[in-house]
Amino acid sequence: MRRRTRFYWLLLSPALAVLTVVTIVPFLFLLSTSLTPLNLARPATWWDFSAPLANFVELLGDHRFLDSLGVQIRLSIFTVAFQLLLGLGASLLLNSRLRFLETLRALFIIPMVLPPIVVAIMWKVLFTPDISVLNWILGVLGLPQPAWLAHPRLALPAIIIADIWEWFPFAMLMLLAALQMMPSEPLEAARIDGAGAWPVFRYVVLPLLRPALIVTVLFRLIESVKAFPLIFVMTGGGPGTVTEATNYYAFLQGFNYSLIGYAAAISVVVLASVLLISYFIVSAVGVRVDVE
Repeated sequence: MRRRTRFYWLLLSPALAVLTVVTIVPFLFLLSTSLTPLNLARPATWWDFSAPLANFVELLGDHRFLDSLGVQIRLSIFTVAFQLLLGLGASLLLNSRLRFLETLRALFIIPMVLPPIVVAIMWKVLFTPDISVLNWILGVLGLPQPAWLAHPRLALPAIIIADIWEWFPFAMLMLLAALQMMPSEPLEAARIDGAGAWPVFRYVVLPLLRPALIVTVLFRLIESVKAFPLIFVMTGGGPGTVTEATNYYAFLQGFNYSLIGYAAAISVVVLASVLLISYFIVSAVGVRVDVE
């Protein structure tokens, strides 16, 4: 048994080494940097741990940071919710072995496999008034043609629409895979008992999909915090700061103002928030499947 354990650790050692170099070491560096006032213009602040919580205390009074949290919360809630709804609807429609639907599934995946910067440029063109096909269609219909990305109330919805379009295929694939692996016995038993389409979906399909739904929500919640390319290309955080999400604010602090320590503290807060929210989601919803 001892030799077998050593052999297992020997096989795991390459993966553990890569994980340490790629994940653990950068995280430890981020955490240690957040405890310093590191400023690229002041090299002496590199290892200054005299006030380790100063960055986090400053964040509590930083109204721009608090506003960025509000932007990030709205962005995450709307994108994750609509991606889940569209992904669930598309997966139910495509849950068949027909060859035509298999081809259609491949078309649905296109937005997800495009580089994020390409998606951002595409949607920026679509929302630019002078060259926008969308605004041309609105003009033909006699509807207002707003400057989407320059309007304080429309800039964030424009980014939300682009993010939903790019990533709802991920939710579709996750839920479609769960539907295709779903056991047929509970469905057949419900139909034999006389249940209609909605009761079967509500009391059989949804409970069986719960684990896949939770995993999809967690993945998309984590990814929604990283909607940096869309914000950077489409709005640059503007107009004003209405689309300045937390990760973009950290980017500005670190690379525009050289406040690396402060930017690291923002990143640590975002990471801790995502971990806590993920924990509460799993604890509250659970992953057990109970179909009576």
